[in-house]
Amino acid sequence: MNFNKTTAGTFVPDGSDLNEALERTTHLGIGAHQDDLEIFAYNGIAACYGQKDKWFSGVTVTNGAGSSRIGVYESYTDEEMIQVRADEQNKAAFVGDYSVQFQLDYNSSEVKDTQNPAATEDLTQILEKTGASIVYLHNPADKHDTHIAVLAKSIAALRKLPDDKKPQKVYGCEVWRDLDWMLDTDKSVLNCSKYENMAQSLVALYDSQISGGKRYDLATAGRRLANATYFDAHSSDDATALTWAMDLTPLVQDPTLSVKDYTLEYIDRFKADVGEKLDRLF
Repeated sequence: MNFNKTTAGTFVPDGSDLNEALERTTHLGIGAHQDDLEIFAYNGIAACYGQKDKWFSGVTVTNGAGSSRIGVYESYTDEEMIQVRADEQNKAAFVGDYSVQFQLDYNSSEVKDTQNPAATEDLTQILEKTGASIVYLHNPADKHDTHIAVLAKSIAALRKLPDDKKPQKVYGCEVWRDLDWMLDTDKSVLNCSKYENMAQSLVALYDSQISGGKRYDLATAGRRLANATYFDAHSSDDATALTWAMDLTPLVQDPTLSVKDYTLEYIDRFKADVGEKLDRLF
């Protein structure tokens, strides 16, 4: 595969031929940073783990050069941090038994440039080659600008696919800003209860982040448990770990839909629900 960045990386954990790894992919995650996939796409990772007919592949779009660094990483240059984070992502791909892991090596500024089509071109190539039926993305209500920029490139790439090559389901998942505020009827519920030991270890592999003062390992497990516990007030829990997602499939199926309007409709329904309860009970 020919990517726009000559420094882009491709890693097939089990050593299979790349074409084979692409063709067997059924679930695909596209994340902005190293560790995003393990936080928001674990549902797909777990669904494929140990299966013969299901394989998860991951794409990490940016290179992590802007990572905060303290302790052992305090004196690391941007170039050294890029290598550390790339290595961590590949370790996660090995532990999670991914089919293939791509690291496209863009700077955040390049991805946020709305006039730069390079990342969209790379993602289109990956989507065409994998033909994944389920795709996990960042959600359009996320508060991190780079996450939204990667989402924009991903949606643009998905919309370029012919109708018969588009995924059956596209999920916009939670990282920076959760989706607990969404109406329960609007939530796509992603069960993350399987292989709890692996779920924790995948995020814990990112020592550069955890030693840097961000306990993503604890926060991710805590959010999933909280989602499972607080999902239904009137029945016992059926799951121990859940994440929420927006169903972004309509945005891919109909390229004329406005991403902004589609997202704000979720917020409008939430606002109306809060207002109705207050009107009825006050």
